[in-house]
Amino acid sequence: MKDLLYDHFQDSVGELLIRHKSILDVLTKHQESQTRVSRAVVKAVTSCGCIEVNSKKQPFSEEVSLQELKNFMDTHLKGNLCENCRDVIEKELGNNLFYMAALCNVLDISMYDVLIKEYEKIKTLGIYNMF
Repeated sequence: MKDLLYDHFQDSVGELLIRHKSILDVLTKHQESQTRVSRAVVKAVTSCGCIEVNSKKQPFSEEVSLQELKNFMDTHLKGNLCENCRDVIEKELGNNLFYMAALCNVLDISMYDVLIKEYEKIKTLGIYNMF
């Protein structure tokens, strides 16, 4: 069922994308949408204040295993998104997914296949996936 959702979403994007068919247009629109996601998060901090960033060096001990290390790491976020900021960020993330699907379409890549491959990789490599 979920694979159908990805396929339907990607197909719908393909039907809607008329003006920005060029790979160059799609790449720049995807990058712009990612910038808008980042900007929406920053505005939640700087304009609204519903969340705060309190960053400092992450604690690290060589005595702690890699599996346990995630319990010591911090997001550096304090607070919770208000309803308005959540709505804005979700909208921008949706736009970002739209242009990701458009990029997949232009390159003839299935978003679902990408998701499955990434999922299999993280399941196989576990915490070593990011090294």
